[in-house]
Amino acid sequence: METSENYPLPHRLTTWHRRLQGLLERSVTYREIIFVLALAVCLLPEITPPLALVLGLIVAQLIGHPFLHLNHKATRWLLQGSVVGLGFGMHAGSALAAGKMGITFTVISILGTLVVGIALGKLLRLDRITAYLIAGGTAICGGSAIAALSPVLNAKEQQISVALGTIFLLNSVALFLFPWVGHLLDLSQTQFGLWAALAIHDTSSVVGAAGHYGPQALELATTVKLARALWIIPVALVTSLLFKTRGANVTIPYFIGGFVVAMVLNTYVPMLRPVGAVVVPLAHTGLTLTLFLIGAGLSRQALRAVGFRPLVQGVLLWGLISVAALALVLQWHG
Repeated sequence: METSENYPLPHRLTTWHRRLQGLLERSVTYREIIFVLALAVCLLPEITPPLALVLGLIVAQLIGHPFLHLNHKATRWLLQGSVVGLGFGMHAGSALAAGKMGITFTVISILGTLVVGIALGKLLRLDRITAYLIAGGTAICGGSAIAALSPVLNAKEQQISVALGTIFLLNSVALFLFPWVGHLLDLSQTQFGLWAALAIHDTSSVVGAAGHYGPQALELATTVKLARALWIIPVALVTSLLFKTRGANVTIPYFIGGFVVAMVLNTYVPMLRPVGAVVVPLAHTGLTLTLFLIGAGLSRQALRAVGFRPLVQGVLLWGLISVAALALVLQWHG
């Protein structure tokens, strides 16, 4: 009987290579199955956004993200769709009052954060584009601001990755830290909603933390945060002048318009309110899935790529704005 040992060495090496390739392909299949099962677990009502984030982080460290190339688009569309869906559960009158309440805080915090962020970048000897992206992400709306400012700055892939990694890492901490501090200080839902909208970077973590704190905090935080996100446009335009990048494209966050339309329909078209009873829970589920995907995207490689000095800038800047925003909120709404 003829065995593989009777074949020439090149043939045997080819056979072994095919077998090894088959095993690797099978392991990838197992990773995909585990990943999809973990994603399905996030559909359970018992899984809160913070738990989904932790589950995503665990999956990222143990098996990695088998669909990482699709992660950015998936999180963006899920988050934007979820925010629009949340509009069907909010009232235009109270949202308008919340927007007026938060506008002064917003202007002060954005300008102050950008100035301090640029100064910290120089102090830490970071390249100015990375430092500016981290400052912009902290000042406005996290990953969305970084995505909008990157083409304006002609940022390189490494600079974008470092800024996003820094912001998403701190967002993960904020999702757990802010509700704990809020309860420790006995903040009202109004106080917490304003504080979360001003001091947490990304919309997903703002909505996740505020939703965990209470419905009034969620409505206030979402409205103020989205109003803050509109500052992407003027900040991007000013950035193009500061960095002298002519013809730069400014990304406009159109999903905020969808949120406003949904809120207006829910307020002034009573026959559509039953739609909100279906859409709003779906929006919360979408947010939970978004945070799972964000956690799953924070692989060990992504965390190592952040580096020490950008992380120091992000932590110091975030600490300053968190303390300053909390002091303002307590002073004006104490």
